[in-house]
Amino acid sequence: MDEYDYVVVGAGSAGCVVANRLSASGHYRVALLEAGGSDLNFWVRMPIGYGKAFYHDTLNWKYLSEPVPGFGGRQSYWPRGKVLGGSSSINAMVFIRGQAEDFDEWRALGNPGWSYEDVLPAFKRLENNLSGADQWRGQDGPVTVTNIEKVVHPLCANYLAGGQEAGLVHNPDFNGATQEGIGIYQITTRHGFRCSAATAYLAPARRRHNLNVLKSAQATRLLFDGKRATGVEYRQGGETRQIRARREVILSAGAVNTPQLLQLSGVGDPALLKRHGIAVVHAASGVGRNLQDHIGFDHLYRSRRPTLNDVLRPWWGRLMVGLRYVLTQSGPLSLSVNQGGGFFRTSPAHTRPNMQLYFSPVSYTRALPGRRALMSPDPFSGFLVGVSNCHPTSRGELAIRSADPFAAPEIQPNYLSTEEDVQELLEAAHFLRRLSRTGPMREIIESEIRPGTGITGDEELIADIRERSGSVFHPCGTCAMGPDAATAVVDARLRVHGLDGLRVVDASIFPRITSGNLNAPTLMVGEKGAEMILTDAG
Repeated sequence: MDEYDYVVVGAGSAGCVVANRLSASGHYRVALLEAGGSDLNFWVRMPIGYGKAFYHDTLNWKYLSEPVPGFGGRQSYWPRGKVLGGSSSINAMVFIRGQAEDFDEWRALGNPGWSYEDVLPAFKRLENNLSGADQWRGQDGPVTVTNIEKVVHPLCANYLAGGQEAGLVHNPDFNGATQEGIGIYQITTRHGFRCSAATAYLAPARRRHNLNVLKSAQATRLLFDGKRATGVEYRQGGETRQIRARREVILSAGAVNTPQLLQLSGVGDPALLKRHGIAVVHAASGVGRNLQDHIGFDHLYRSRRPTLNDVLRPWWGRLMVGLRYVLTQSGPLSLSVNQGGGFFRTSPAHTRPNMQLYFSPVSYTRALPGRRALMSPDPFSGFLVGVSNCHPTSRGELAIRSADPFAAPEIQPNYLSTEEDVQELLEAAHFLRRLSRTGPMREIIESEIRPGTGITGDEELIADIRERSGSVFHPCGTCAMGPDAATAVVDARLRVHGLDGLRVVDASIFPRITSGNLNAPTLMVGEKGAEMILTDAG
């Protein structure tokens, strides 16, 4: 049986960071297990290729939630990366750290070492901000962050001017002094290619003799000696194998697969485990609970001016931008379609921004909620402006549906189960209408397609929100960090309460969801987790 000092499960955003940092000194042997395969894939490396990767059979777990009551019984599609780099290999690449108050709240919940002041050095350490370093930003890290202000679609200028007329201040850096305001997103690309966690952290580390990356190796259960984790059982090439960890097992399988693996291994709610015939190793009712996610919806418009639809829809347009990308790694295919952004308060009652904005110079009126065929937009000039909630109060849960490690778990996000979530999204819908009536936006809007100008009253708008909202793919919190072992799963050093030799280092440890896209804070958790593991190892 193979034996290593550390066994890391999951080569996603956090797992790649952990594997790199733990193997860097050469003192420890590290194994990294990944259920998916190589990230050397055209749809992974080309930035706009995430439209294909979102539904790819081998790159994506392609989860579906249970019917959601707040969505009128609709299911929610949950793409999760099943590839080296995890979801950082299939996401929209928007780099957002979150608000300082998010991390100060983590600390206030009883997690020392996780305030904004504590996590800022890790954020700076992980990034290579091409716009330069300052008191908030780093420039020497492995993750390349690109400013795209000079290459975004011309309609972004109308969006920015309209937002300022609607009362928002211009913000050139959502990761700087404040998150509030309207501006252009920064994205994780390098020389026109996606810069995933695999690109940034794993590629340079794979040359090390003390790091072994096992692809297409799906963990099926953890191995225990009493209350100590000693290794992992996994399936690879049709064979069941085991691997031992002399020091620790680190779970970095993500907000879905980490709690799933814990439950399959006998760590979770005893009633759930017994129902599926799994022996209880450790009772931990918090595993799979506290599920949080951002949801959002779009207002779609027919445009008076050309948009990306006019380039990406006709075959000759796709050929033209495709050749441009192949020859120069530039143009629309080198970007995300989420170009304009922003964070605002839906009412003066909020002390900080509670809503995120997205401006995309492209439209998909035929797409189901949460699904976008990025290379096949509408056959007319169109664009969208979207919103998503920063601090949802709805909480869901995740549970295995059987003892079969290859069966997808039951996911019930309970979206829109609180009145607070419904009301703030209603306020956001009213803001989008106000934004659309500004002078710069009237210049480019020919008509509102969705929800349509006939939808005006609050009840009609709420019905539209329930009908068309969807996940923006930011699940977290399912193995929450906290001091109370009765509700939390890990402590402030990411050790699983009540067990030895086992940590969780990924987005599942978030006690509260952060404001905005989750890849950057997940990378930070990887940096912090690796630092803690090395410190505790002496």
